[in-house]
Amino acid sequence: MEKLVEKIIEHVPRDIFTDDIVRNLLPGTANSRYGVIKRAIAKGEIIHIKRGLYALAKKFQRKGINLFELSQLIYGPSYISFESALNYHSWIPEAVYAVTSASAKNAKEFLTPFGVFIYKRIPFPVLFFGVDRVESPQGSFLMASPWKALVDYVYVYKKEWRGIDPIVKSLRVEKESFENTDCDFLNQIEEIYKNSRVKKFIKGVKKDLR
Repeated sequence: MEKLVEKIIEHVPRDIFTDDIVRNLLPGTANSRYGVIKRAIAKGEIIHIKRGLYALAKKFQRKGINLFELSQLIYGPSYISFESALNYHSWIPEAVYAVTSASAKNAKEFLTPFGVFIYKRIPFPVLFFGVDRVESPQGSFLMASPWKALVDYVYVYKKEWRGIDPIVKSLRVEKESFENTDCDFLNQIEEIYKNSRVKKFIKGVKKDLR
């Protein structure tokens, strides 16, 4: 086993780590550290995710990789939204083929050994409104509420939706999911979201919920 893997297991609580962590664990030059990383990858002891980001191979993992936490390490600042958030909240039945996130940065897609990670741009000041931190044994991550995920979806995909019916038909969300909707939240997000499609969507939703 490479010395790097031993040190990660001993000193780093997560199974994901960065170049900065390697720099703190291994003295020497950048070239010598890169050589250690390359050997560990070649031996199948660590997994290269993207430049500067790695994970322990499955046989060395202690808690496993949380894909939602990983998503925010791959590209950030970001939070889980769109289909992934709706699936997490059990609002849509289908499994999602990629981890979908909203970010302050430009839209981007990453193909990694852990799957596909898709990012869509959401502007300030609405970026983190309606987003909560979730703690799990495998790590922490930021997750959009169901309605925030839907509003983000309408904004990014330019949907001309005017109420609940398109959500049910297009995303197969069960109508029972809307029973405990926080209308105060809808009022707040309608106020801060300046996009006309989003405003028309929320007005239609509130009318349907009356």
